[in-house]
Amino acid sequence: MAYLELAGHRLHYRIDGEGIGSQEKPWLMFCNSLGTDLHMWDGQISELSRGFRILRYDSRGHGLSSAPSGPYALSDLGNDAIALLDGLNIDQAHFCGLSIGGLTGQWLGIHAGPRLGSIAVCATAAKIGTAESWAARIDFVRANGLAALKDATVERWFTPQFQAARPDTVAAVIDSFVATSIEGYIGCCAALAEADLRENLRQIVNPVLAVSGACDPVCPPNDLEDIAAYVQRGTHLSLSGRHIVNMASEQAFNTALISFLTIGPDGRAAMPGIAPEMAMTRSHRSSAGP
Repeated sequence: MAYLELAGHRLHYRIDGEGIGSQEKPWLMFCNSLGTDLHMWDGQISELSRGFRILRYDSRGHGLSSAPSGPYALSDLGNDAIALLDGLNIDQAHFCGLSIGGLTGQWLGIHAGPRLGSIAVCATAAKIGTAESWAARIDFVRANGLAALKDATVERWFTPQFQAARPDTVAAVIDSFVATSIEGYIGCCAALAEADLRENLRQIVNPVLAVSGACDPVCPPNDLEDIAAYVQRGTHLSLSGRHIVNMASEQAFNTALISFLTIGPDGRAAMPGIAPEMAMTRSHRSSAGP
């Protein structure tokens, strides 16, 4: 296991896609959602690692990363990502994050745009929830623990069809959720309570792909449409599923992400082996039905 030791905590990370010719591959960084760990991206690794060096990490307070005392701010999460890039001597990486990971990507686009290539933000918003709703969540978790949120979390994250088709996957995700550090979870809830990037999205000049789950009750498609509309170079894509859309529509998600990250300035796929029909136009919103 690999860790980056920082002043007050440590970050657990994993690299995939290294090997012969790996130095020629661009970096792609994945950032997990609230209450998950880097394994939420397992379904992306096989395909994406053919063309990218993949850097996954557990956000502070999640997975095998440590949980420093909270509360946290969104800037803390963004600076963790920069510290990881610095620690691994990575000058620039593409970025893909979901939910709070997508908020982290937006913060990085605003405050550290040159460190990123293209940015994919998934099942997220420029502001998620309200300060009051997150305060209520914090109080509930302090009193009852994360296990008390299992059933509600399953319903928010996965459709009944997905639950029936892939019960082992759902069980593994929820086990990870329940195992999340209470301090880390609450610290990130505090970051979500304060985070509001709606007035700053126009500052993002990186190409942005905003991916929504068509029936996501947490961050519905219009939240992702707004991000795509307000950044300078945004595209919206809606895929079947609820909040954990990269699992719900795994193949379509992988195809769209590869296309977004590899399309060249002339509109042709830039990575050998990527079919032209996979290319995605960045200059307008696109949508796929549920």
